[in-house]
Amino acid sequence: MPRPQSRAACDGCVRIADAGSHVRAASGKAFLNPLVANPPEPLRGLPPVVDPDTRVIVLGSFPGAASLRAAEYYGNPRNHFWPLLSTLWGIDLARASYADRLAALRTRGLGLWDVYASCRRKGSLDSAIEQPELNDLASLARRAPRLEAIGHNGGESARAMRHSAGLGVHVVRLPSTSPANASWTFERKLAAWRAFFHAHGLA
Repeated sequence: MPRPQSRAACDGCVRIADAGSHVRAASGKAFLNPLVANPPEPLRGLPPVVDPDTRVIVLGSFPGAASLRAAEYYGNPRNHFWPLLSTLWGIDLARASYADRLAALRTRGLGLWDVYASCRRKGSLDSAIEQPELNDLASLARRAPRLEAIGHNGGESARAMRHSAGLGVHVVRLPSTSPANASWTFERKLAAWRAFFHAHGLA
């Protein structure tokens, strides 16, 4: 067994605990300890739904397992994202095809992306995200020159607010539409999302 490194040799390193399958970086985000557990395979996210006419972007954290399988944003039928937009816009997006959903977004100037380009994760919970790699959020200035606002969908996405704020647009944290956010009722989420959409002419 290799000898433990001295404190001097470990300056700047993340110290690995003697027991347990995770270590925690200074940011507070947990990383798998490769000496103890076999980390899950890296996952890649979805491409942005953004064009030059996009005025508002909703940034999630990283697609859940159902979304990755379907290659669709908010593919879990229990997620409130599409039902919220259906209520705000008076159209049934929950039953629409994915192509029709995206067309409705583009018509109104709404875009979608996630803050993480890749990560390791078991399951779908944000709390299980390991080794996240940020998307190039600064590229939104080029991808969406008319951008005026960004809504972070939930707390994990909001960790990247310091990056999105650098774009010089209105940035807010919205209540997560995930079914894991059970402490917020649909009506309470709807009120928060309606206020954000009204502020930018989307509802």
